[in-house]
Amino acid sequence: MRSISWRIWPALVLLLLPAGVASQAEASFLNTWQEFWLFRFLVNVLGYSTIIIPGYLLIRYFKRSNYLETGSGLCFPVIKACVFGNEAKASLIDDVSAPSRNDPDSGSSVKQIIKLLVCAAGLQASYLTWGVLQERVMTRSYGSQSTEDEGERFKDSQFLVFMNRILALTVSGLWCLVFKQPRHGAPMYKYSFASLSNIMSSWCQYEALKFISFPTQVLAKASKVIPVMLMGKIVSKKSYEYWEYLTAVLISLGVSMFLLSSSTNKHPSTVTTFSGVIILAGYIVFDSFTSNWQDNLFKYKMSSVQMMFGVNLFSCLFTVGSLLEQGAFFESLSFMVRHSEFAFHAVLLSVCSACGQLFIFYTINQFGAAVFTIIMTLRQAIAILLSCFLYGHAVTLVGGFGIFTVFLALFLRVYARSRMKASRRSAQPMAQKV
Repeated sequence: MRSISWRIWPALVLLLLPAGVASQAEASFLNTWQEFWLFRFLVNVLGYSTIIIPGYLLIRYFKRSNYLETGSGLCFPVIKACVFGNEAKASLIDDVSAPSRNDPDSGSSVKQIIKLLVCAAGLQASYLTWGVLQERVMTRSYGSQSTEDEGERFKDSQFLVFMNRILALTVSGLWCLVFKQPRHGAPMYKYSFASLSNIMSSWCQYEALKFISFPTQVLAKASKVIPVMLMGKIVSKKSYEYWEYLTAVLISLGVSMFLLSSSTNKHPSTVTTFSGVIILAGYIVFDSFTSNWQDNLFKYKMSSVQMMFGVNLFSCLFTVGSLLEQGAFFESLSFMVRHSEFAFHAVLLSVCSACGQLFIFYTINQFGAAVFTIIMTLRQAIAILLSCFLYGHAVTLVGGFGIFTVFLALFLRVYARSRMKASRRSAQPMAQKV
């Protein structure tokens, strides 16, 4: 059963309406309010606030009461790690990490090529499978026995986020136990900021597929560079190179060509609605905050797997708390019991997400961000083709040229950035000689 909060909120909304309108709207409203994405979003936030607000009050209490000097007992180490951390900062990652990319003992060129192929194959397999399953779970029905039987659709995006995070938490926790990690220095509560924005961005990513096609979502994610540049120019007064403006314009043109060409298409799975655009904008905002906050946390010299563990720990806490309060946790488990195919898809989706994160960390550590970006850009292009082939998304000639333009611009950005870094490195020895 749904919890009391699910029943109270629609009633409060109806009370704000005039009596005549309320009586007419009550029957239809009560049947549709649970399907409205904004209402689900607000209920999720309300669930998170029941954890965040008490946690905030506890943190303020421990800091104001000078707990570091007065505290003792069995709970002292836990509270110290969660609220204060290790103020002396942790030891450097270099003490425990694998040999760096510049290490001459990192292996022969043949071994490096094999490593690169394994990383590329692992990333492609993980995230291509993840993308296909994501679209399958959110846009198709389960349990239909015939063409007339529509079956059931799974609608709770938050449960999928929880499934992904609980497995990622398990994998990263085991990794931290098996392999030596840097001494942890960050207060644990600081992970909660990135965790909250991360689960909100993931929720938006799943929810958007109810209103837009998967190719549209991929192109929107690929064009995140545009709002990032705008915010950097307005807020931080950053200056950009000419090639950054050029590639941003190309990405804008490519996305516009694709969206305008698909808007006249009658295929229901390619329709882009206003709700889908709003949810995608939310995804971009939350995802941008997550990456910036994680960059700030890395000043504590933690490893990427420790970051993965800390963020996923709070993500599990937030999502399971919200799901239980709404009564959606056991309802989703019941859906899994009724539809074994969905259970398999949900578990495989989580496995792909967790393995993909590990491949990301290893690839960046071994080959750098430029190589990783190239692999993931190729993955996005292949994902669009795969989605069109499997789920019948029709792409016009103009739309196809728009997709080509977007990925051409992305590869130009990678090439220009790598050339700029190489020129800067070559200029440093010259400056030292002078």
